[in-house]
Amino acid sequence: MVDVSLVTGWLPAVLTIIGGLILLALILWPAQWSWWWRVVLLAVFTAVLILAGNLLITKVWRPFPDQLPTDVLVWAGLGLFGLVLGIAHFFVPVRLVCKFAAALAGLAIFITIAGTQINRFYGQYPTLGTALGLTRPELTDLSTVGQAQLLVSVPEGAYVSDVWRPTEPLPPKGTISRVDIPPSASGFTARPGYVYLPPAYALKNPRPLLPVLVLLAGQPGNADSWLISGQLAKMMDRYAASHQGLAPIVVMADNLGANFANPLCVDSKHGNAATYLSVDVPTWITGNLQTAGGAKHWAIGGLSNGGTCALQMATRAPEVYGRFLDISGEYEPVDSSKAQTIGKYFDGNADAYKEVSPVEVMKTRRFHGTAGRIVVGEDDQTYNVQLREVLKICEAAGMEMTFLELPGGHTWQVWVPGLEQSLGWLASRTGLAPE
Repeated sequence: MVDVSLVTGWLPAVLTIIGGLILLALILWPAQWSWWWRVVLLAVFTAVLILAGNLLITKVWRPFPDQLPTDVLVWAGLGLFGLVLGIAHFFVPVRLVCKFAAALAGLAIFITIAGTQINRFYGQYPTLGTALGLTRPELTDLSTVGQAQLLVSVPEGAYVSDVWRPTEPLPPKGTISRVDIPPSASGFTARPGYVYLPPAYALKNPRPLLPVLVLLAGQPGNADSWLISGQLAKMMDRYAASHQGLAPIVVMADNLGANFANPLCVDSKHGNAATYLSVDVPTWITGNLQTAGGAKHWAIGGLSNGGTCALQMATRAPEVYGRFLDISGEYEPVDSSKAQTIGKYFDGNADAYKEVSPVEVMKTRRFHGTAGRIVVGEDDQTYNVQLREVLKICEAAGMEMTFLELPGGHTWQVWVPGLEQSLGWLASRTGLAPE
């Protein structure tokens, strides 16, 4: 049951039908005209709450840059309507037990309708197991992995898959470790990160020097978002299984500091996220892991806010990250609006903003050694257009670029296949294996 989908198939349909039937029951009971008039008023009240909440979130609070889609607002409204009806039954002249039953029914409606359908839209919890926290990968203490004395490096122009073969049976899966990456140079308040080590890394006689992918979440998000919503461990294990245990080392670093924070992937009074990702994270990786060296073997990628940040790092620190994967990122880093961003993060200095905006940097600087890939949903009305412009700018700056458009919008239904379908490209551009 833990692998039953919460995005497609029978379970979300059944949960929504159950919620709809409970909602219908709360509307029809008690069978009194006075109650039904209240139902109409409560429906209007709920609609006003949803519209006001949408304005508050997207125009005032703005915890994230994206607008709330109409589908999400409709499902949230239906769920909230059920909850309001359940509470309203406390003011109906019925037995106390019936009042509590109605309130619980309202809560059930909120979960089964709003929760199910909003999750189905975004894909935040792809399975029942992820929603219940039952399928998180087992964590391995990184210190137990150990260092290898015999290492296999790759000659210029060759791939790891050309020169390394397992000399003993491989473990069936890679490992996930929770790590603290100290912000020694940046002082950035970072949360713990996670590291995926493929099966080939477990072998020490000899151990291949594998490429690195630093992977970033969107906002809101956490370093483990790719593990939960993206099911990254399973994805990487699938790739490794078809490549003799070889896969990139993936370091999921925190680029936000808090779920709803937005340090904009720059150095500012809101946190030195840029230095953390360009200095502290690479320093920790080279000090704690045995990896391939050089920018052409190191990539940085991310989704949405993290995708924007990946491009920022590729243009800020090309000597560290010679490859990048921008999945559904923005045209340039913005919090609310460009003018507000310049005021909030750069004290009104527009020139300082231009120095960190990739599209501005690429107007005056060339990146002939950089390779990038842009992934976006065909229904992503905001970022599809923006990223097509970014693609042109990257190509004009001398980058070797590819573009992948997938069915879907600004959701995990694009981000997960976007990464998985880019692993071949990533492997070929970082010297792991031919595409």
